[in-house]
Amino acid sequence: MTATSDSGTNRRRLRGEMGTTTRLAAPLIVGHVSTAMISFVDSVIAGHHHTATLASVSVATAMMWFAIMLPLGVLMSIPPMVSEMDGSGQRSRIGPLFRQALWLAIGIATVLFVYLTFAPALLGVVGMDPLIVPGARDFLHAVRWGMPGLCLFFCMRYLAEGLHWTRPTMYLSLLGLAVLAPVGYVLTFGLLGLPSMGAKGLGYASALSMWIQALGFLLVLLRSQRLHELRLFKQWDWPQWPVIRRTLVVGLPIGVMVLMEGGLFTTTAVLMGRLGALQSSAHQIAISVATLCFMIPLGVAEATTVRVGHALGRNDYAAIRRAMYAGLAIVLMTQLVSASIMILGNHQLASLYSEDTAVLTLASSLLLFAATFQFPDGVQVISAATLRGLQDTTVPMWMAVFSYWMIGMPVGILLGFYYGMGPKGMWIGLICGLTLAAILLNTRARATIRRHLSTAS
Repeated sequence: MTATSDSGTNRRRLRGEMGTTTRLAAPLIVGHVSTAMISFVDSVIAGHHHTATLASVSVATAMMWFAIMLPLGVLMSIPPMVSEMDGSGQRSRIGPLFRQALWLAIGIATVLFVYLTFAPALLGVVGMDPLIVPGARDFLHAVRWGMPGLCLFFCMRYLAEGLHWTRPTMYLSLLGLAVLAPVGYVLTFGLLGLPSMGAKGLGYASALSMWIQALGFLLVLLRSQRLHELRLFKQWDWPQWPVIRRTLVVGLPIGVMVLMEGGLFTTTAVLMGRLGALQSSAHQIAISVATLCFMIPLGVAEATTVRVGHALGRNDYAAIRRAMYAGLAIVLMTQLVSASIMILGNHQLASLYSEDTAVLTLASSLLLFAATFQFPDGVQVISAATLRGLQDTTVPMWMAVFSYWMIGMPVGILLGFYYGMGPKGMWIGLICGLTLAAILLNTRARATIRRHLSTAS
C-alpha cells in the first residue's frame, strides 16, 4: 500500500512539474517560434525574389549564426546562475551579476561586428558558387549593425527567464517579427519609392528588428515593479573580472557545446553552397522547417534549465530529476507531432518557400530526413538543458565535440561528397551526430542525478 501511495504521489508530482514547465515554456516557445519565423520570413521573401537571393541569404545566415552561437552560448550561463541565486534566497547577487553580463554582451557584440565585416572574404576561399557571393556579402555587411542590439536583448532576456519571467521574451520576439516582415519585403523588392536592395534589404531589416527588441526589453526592465528590488540599473559598475570569469567558466563550455551542434548545421549549409544554388536552396527550405519545429523543444529545454537551477539552489535532487523527466515527456510528445507533419505534409511545406520544381522536389525529400532526427534532437536538448541547470558543462561540451564533429560531420562529408549522395548524405550525417549526442548526454544527466540522490540518502 505504501509503495502504491508513493507511486501515485510521484506521478502527481511529475504531472505537476509538467504543468509548471509547460506554463514557463509556453511564452518561450512563442518567442522562439517568432525568432525562427524571422529566418522563415527571410527565406520566403528571398525565395520569391530570386533563387540566387535565397541561396545567398541561406549561406549568409549560416555564417552569421555560426559566429553568434559561441558568444550567445556564453550568455546562456545567466539563467542557471540567476535561478540558483533565486532558489537559494540570494537575490541581492542578481543585480551585480546582470551588470557584469551587460559588459560581457557589449564585448561580444564588438567581436561579432568585426567578424561580419571581414567574413565575406571567406566565401571565395571555400569555393562558393560565384552567383551566391555578392548577395551573401551584402546581407552580412547590413546585418552587422544589429549585433549590439541582439546581444543586449539576449542578456536581458536570459535574466528575466532565470527569474521565471518569460512573457517579455514572447511579446518582444513577436514585435521583432512584426517589424521584419513588412520592412524586409519593402527593402528587398524596392517598394514605396525605395530601390530594390535584394539580400542587403533583408540584412538591414533584420538589424532594425534586433534593435527594436533590445530597446523594448530595456523599457520593460526599467518600468517593471517585479524586478524593482533587484536594483538592476540603480548604480554603475565597471567590469569586474572575478564575476565575468565565473560567468565565462560556466558559459564558455555551454557556448562551445551550442557551437558544436549549431556548427554541424551551419557548416552543412555552407558545404551545400559548393554543390550549387539548387542544393543550397533546397537545404535552406528543409532546415528552415526543422528549425521552426525545434523551437518548441528549445523553449521547453530553457524552462527545464530554470527549473533544475532553482531546485539546485534548494539542494533538491528529486525535484531536479522530476524537472528532467517532465521536460522529456513534453518534448517527446511535441516531436511526434513535428515528425508527423514533416512526413505527411513535406511537399506542401516546401511549396511555401519556392515555386521552382527542382528545388521543391529535393526539399520535400530532405524533410523526410528532418523528420527522422526529431526524437534524438528532443532527447539531446533536454539532457543538455538539465546539465546546464546543474552547471555541469565541461564534460557535456566534449561529448558534443565528439558526437557532432568526429562522427556526424565526417559521416556527412563521406556520404555526401565521396559516395555521391549529395544533400541526402549530409543529412544522414546530421542524424548520426544528433543520435549519438542524445545517448551520451542523457546517460550523463541521469548518472549525475542518481549519484547526488544516493549521496543525499
